[in-house]
Amino acid sequence: MLSKYDLNYIPRVLTFWDKLNEAQKNLIIDNITPVHYNKGSRIHSGDNDCIGVLLIKKGELRVYILSEEGKEITLYRLRNDDICILSASCILENITFDVHVDAETDSDVLLIDSQLYQQLCLQNIYAENFTDKLVIDSFSDVMWAMEQILFMSFDKRLAIFLSDEIVRNQSDVIELTHEQIAKYIGSAREVVSRMLKYFAQEGIVELSRGGVRVINKKSLKKLIQ
Repeated sequence: MLSKYDLNYIPRVLTFWDKLNEAQKNLIIDNITPVHYNKGSRIHSGDNDCIGVLLIKKGELRVYILSEEGKEITLYRLRNDDICILSASCILENITFDVHVDAETDSDVLLIDSQLYQQLCLQNIYAENFTDKLVIDSFSDVMWAMEQILFMSFDKRLAIFLSDEIVRNQSDVIELTHEQIAKYIGSAREVVSRMLKYFAQEGIVELSRGGVRVINKKSLKKLIQ
């Protein structure tokens, strides 16, 4: 059952809401489901899974691809007020790769059924345009992830990641293990550990159990340039 907060949240996140007629609004409200995912839950897995569009009220989701050997490459992460459209990949034309979505933290979302959302987009051009923009933004993030992996040196990739985390969390302390960092940037833990040790020797970071503290942002920025 939707709460009063949910009823106010939906129009705020679905910015085409005012362009819907009353029947379309009621269709969404009657078919949207509040869902809680525990940390570590698999939400979406491959092309045989198409749960729907996820409106993230609170939490963090990770969108990634998985190689045949089991290597994970993180494409991007989503947080509060973001929308996950690739979890409804079955309604998107020309999606030819399997995408996985996990809950990185305990997360509360509103789930819109895939077929209902597809029907809405066919009926309403504003909903269709909104969805097209979500898809374009998602693939922009995908291309950025691929560009880093294919063309950037590892020290620069790691420096970009640390810098982004500082901004994301508004803190110089990044509470992630080397294993988690490796998962996020598509590398091996051993490679991450070696580079962080080098950063520490250069006075850029301080290492602690389960975390990294950036102590020289100027030097970190130089690695990115």
